[in-house]
Amino acid sequence: MRLSARVDYALRATAELAVGGDRPVTAVQLAEAQQIPPKFLENILSQLRRAGLVRSQRGPEGGYWLARPASEIFLADVIRAIDGPLVGVRGERPEHLGYEGPAKALQLVWIALRASERFILEQVSLADVASGELPPSVHALTEDPAAWDSPAFRS
Repeated sequence: MRLSARVDYALRATAELAVGGDRPVTAVQLAEAQQIPPKFLENILSQLRRAGLVRSQRGPEGGYWLARPASEIFLADVIRAIDGPLVGVRGERPEHLGYEGPAKALQLVWIALRASERFILEQVSLADVASGELPPSVHALTEDPAAWDSPAFRS
C-alpha cells in the first residue's frame, strides 16, 4: 500500500486537530506544528471540509476543528476523503474486475487486501493516534519483527 503525501499530511493535520479540541486552529499553526507546506495544506483542509470531517471559520477567531469527536473519525475516513477508495486496481473497485485463466484468483487477492486494510484503518481513530493508545490488534501486528522489514527496501 502506498499512501500519497496528501494523505500523510491530512492524517498528520487531523491528528493535530484531535488534540486541539473545540477551539479553532489556523492552517498556519497546523502547517508549522506538522511541517506541512501551507499552500498544500489549505487544499487538503478544503477536501476534508467538503467531506464533512473538519469545520472552518473565517476571521480573526477563525481556523479549523474536527466536525465530529476524534473518537468517531477513523483513518479510513481521512484516506477516503483525500484519495478515494482504499484499494483500487486501475481505478476500479476489486469486485468489478474480472480476470481469466491463471490470473482469475487475483480478484480474490485484491478483495482480501482491501479487507486487511479495512481491518486496521477502520478501527484506528484520530483519538487513538493523538493519544498514542492504539488498539491491541494493531500493536500485535507490530510485534512481529518481519513487520518492520520491507522486502522492497532491502539492498
